Formats: sequence, C-alpha cells, structure tokens
Amino acid sequence: MSRKQQLHRPGPQPGPPADDTGCPILHVDMDAFFVSVELLERPELRGRPVIVGGVGGRGVVSAASYEARRYGVHSAMPMTRARRLCPQAVVLPPRHEKYSRVSAAVFEIFRTVTPLVEPLSLDEAFLDVGGALRRLGRPAEIARQIRAQVRDQQGITCSVGVAANKFVAKLASTHCKPDGLLVVAADGVQDFLHPLPVAALWGVGERTEQALTRLGLRTVGQLAQVPLGTLQRELGNALGAHLHDLSWGRDPREVVPHTPDKSIGAEETFDHDIDDPETIRRELLRLAEKVGARLRASGNAGRTVSVKLRMADFKTITRSRTLREPTDLARVIYVTACELYEAAGLERVRLRLVGVRVENLGPADEAPRQLAFDEPESGWREAERAMDQVANRFGRGMVRPAALVRRADDGDGRDGGETGR
Repeated sequence: MSRKQQLHRPGPQPGPPADDTGCPILHVDMDAFFVSVELLERPELRGRPVIVGGVGGRGVVSAASYEARRYGVHSAMPMTRARRLCPQAVVLPPRHEKYSRVSAAVFEIFRTVTPLVEPLSLDEAFLDVGGALRRLGRPAEIARQIRAQVRDQQGITCSVGVAANKFVAKLASTHCKPDGLLVVAADGVQDFLHPLPVAALWGVGERTEQALTRLGLRTVGQLAQVPLGTLQRELGNALGAHLHDLSWGRDPREVVPHTPDKSIGAEETFDHDIDDPETIRRELLRLAEKVGARLRASGNAGRTVSVKLRMADFKTITRSRTLREPTDLARVIYVTACELYEAAGLERVRLRLVGVRVENLGPADEAPRQLAFDEPESGWREAERAMDQVANRFGRGMVRPAALVRRADDGDGRDGGETGR
C-alpha cells in the first residue's frame, strides 16, 4: 500500500499524511455495533469473544466481536455452528431498541457535519462533506472529528473510509477496521484497488467469482485489463460494464440523504414447530410489543400491518391489512395481527416461523390521533410510552404484558432470534 493510502489511527503517524484532495465522500461504519453497545453495560466482557443473536437451535448470529470472528464466527451464521466454532463465547440476546437509540444519537453527530447523510443500516452511512470543508477542515480532519465525537459521546468506535466516491470509500472503511481511518487519494485509487481480489467488487457473488476464476481473473487489476467487450460477452452487458467501471474506481452515484424506513418488523423462528394457537398468539403479542417500541423509538407510525407465517414445510404466506389511521401502538398491531392469523386458517397448522411488520410509515407526530381498541381513559398510548421509559432505563424485559410472563415456564420453543430493520 502506498503512502497515499496509509492507515490513520489515533496517535502519531509515520510519514506524511495521505492526500485527501478531491475526496469528499466518507463511509462511516460502527465497529461490531451490536456487541459494542452491549459492552457499554457489560464492560467485564471486553476482550472476550461475544456473540449477539438468537440462543435457540434455530437462532442466528446478529453480530460477533472481533475476538469471536477470529474463530470464524460471522453474522447470519447459524448459532449452533457459531457455538461449535467458539464454545467459550458469551452469547447475548439482541436488544434492537437499545441499538436504535444509540444509532439515532450517532446519526445526529453525522448531521451536525453535513445534511448529506445516506444511511445504509443502523450502523453505517455515507456522508458527502464537500460543503463542510471551509467550516470544519479537510475530509480526513472531518473524519477524525466524527470518530472522536462518536467515541466520546457514545463510548463506541467506528471506522471511516475517505475517498472520491462511495465505492472506494466503503472499501477503505472495510480495510481499516476496527477503529481506523483510511484515506484513498484520488490519484492512488488504482494502487489501492488492483491488488484486491475480484470478490471485493460490488456485484461479485460466489457464482460470478467462479466465472471470473475460470477466466483466470483473480485480482481487480487482472479484471481491469480485460476489454469491456470481452467482459460483457462473458458476464452480460450490464454486469460486465458495472465491474469494468468499478475495477477502475469509477462510481458516479451521489450521496442521497436519508430515505425513511419503508417498514419496521420482527420475526421469530421456533426451536421446534408449533401448532398451539395460544402459543402463536403469545408470540404475536411479543413481536407486536417489539415492533411498537421500534416505531415509537423511530418517531414513525404505520397504516399497514402484516403477518408472516412459515409452515413446517417452509411454505410461507403473508397477510396484511391497512388501517384507517396510522398507529405506533403495540395493542393495535397485536389485535390486527391476531385477526390476520385467524383469517389465514392456520390455527392448527404447525408453524416454523411467525413475523409481524408495519408498513406505509410516516412521522407519528403528523398522524391523526387514534383511539386504540378498548382504550382506557388514561390511554394505551400513555401506558406504552411509560413502558418505553422503564425499558430505556432498566431493559425491555422489566415491564411486559402478563401473557408474556408465562412463557418462561411454558417451553414454547422460541429461540430468541429475530430479524427486522
């Protein structure tokens, strides 16, 4: 790696700083985000392999500490395999409400720098800082400021790639993890890209990598030397042109500011298939509570409630209903989800997975005031917000509907894993 792409970390750096002229794009990526947030409350686990994810037989890994990754553990891996690879790991159930709150605070830091923030997930985003250079300094200096603020205000670390475009900036952040800063100079892009394996290019999955390997193309530099027409003939016009451009570091996409979530949901895979309607409804209640909390944490309300029902043979059906008014209330979501479940005619069918999702989202403060089903004088909304306050301070499990307290002794086969934005 040339001096123009040297890795910047806290403390003195040998040699001259990288040239960030013409590099207004930052890719900021939190380091092992879910695990890092958990360690804020469990500092005694620092330095140990930690996994966040579902704890049952069908659970999956949501995040893994770098100590666990050394054993081959990675996100989306079945938890059973992760435990075999790293039996000494500490496994923690995910707490998405907590991650959403920390994420929101981090994104507020980003938006004090520039309004051009494009979220990719809870823990990563592109920033275009071209308009902030006079106010805050050069791109690399802005990146250092962001890293310092995230560390000082939230107690977690992030890695930042600085480059002329989004593709190179994202690759740069990947290559300086964890807790690093990497500048890829505009005139050093090819030096940075060409030694990398072809799998580093967006759009190169396992099958495309195999096709490129059969052609003798193992590095980005080798691919870059292949004529465009040859790549298009071998890979198709669109993919061939796409990879040819990326191999030379060309990416014309602009940073697009925040795109609102289209939906918020959660789902659960059972340890063993369930055909008891009471157990299914109890799980729908738990998921509705989770989705409602996420909606309120994000400041959104939605008009469409849907359920996902996967049978033992993996056949999956979904049912949805659009409400008259948007809601962020778990009780409304739960009642609607139960009605959809009953209407699906699967009350005695063995289910492997259930999910609840709310779509057609918009700002909750712009939604019409809605009375929930059986709403008491004090209001379900006030009750659920009070539960949010308790959960924020003591954890989500401290306050929950009485129906969910029974689950601990029921052996209902729930694995604790989940998915959803």
